[in-house]
Amino acid sequence: MQPFKWDAERKMRTGIAEAVYCSGKTVSQIEAILVFHLKQKTAVLLTRLTEATWQQIDSALCEIIDYDAASNTAIYQPNKDKNDTLQQGVLIVAAGTSDMALAQEAARTLNFNGFSAPIISDVGVAGLWRLMDNLEEIRQYALVIAVAGMEGALFSVLAGLIHAPVIALPSAVGYGVSADGQAALQSALASCSPGIVTVNIGNGFGAAVAAIKMMNMQENEQEVSKS
Repeated sequence: MQPFKWDAERKMRTGIAEAVYCSGKTVSQIEAILVFHLKQKTAVLLTRLTEATWQQIDSALCEIIDYDAASNTAIYQPNKDKNDTLQQGVLIVAAGTSDMALAQEAARTLNFNGFSAPIISDVGVAGLWRLMDNLEEIRQYALVIAVAGMEGALFSVLAGLIHAPVIALPSAVGYGVSADGQAALQSALASCSPGIVTVNIGNGFGAAVAAIKMMNMQENEQEVSKS
């Protein structure tokens, strides 16, 4: 008996296909999901798949799955065309290199869903000049995902400098009262800079999905206005 019930209609309902959250799943459960998609020839995104778990998965499956250890994500896209053009407009800004795992998770989620996802990293406010040096490039994008830990100051500073909405992605980077991302989360929620949308601590996938939905709605509105 199949140990899971795949939500095949989720993309039709929400615009985003179901993904696999691997934390807490056994190797056999993950393999069963992969085999299901191989048989169906359907694409699937796996998140929070640790390298230790990945190494236990059947090698025959691993050979056809794109795994990225930096973000703990895996992608199976059997019908992907290398010549497909990725949609532009979303940028990921990471405060520090310690935030790159979450930035990469968001980027991989965006790529899987057909969006380009460039990353500008190490522009935290402790060295404000680094952010200012990249400001003109950042201002070219319609939507920005900002990743920050510690006190999360990047969210407020960035939102006060650009037109685009900012999706705040708090990371668990920090120590002491940073409290595994709680300080960054509270900073994002309490910010005096308007235009910040906040996702849960460490939810790179959720930040990317929010960005995709916003961009898809913008595209739909543009198509309606043209008709």
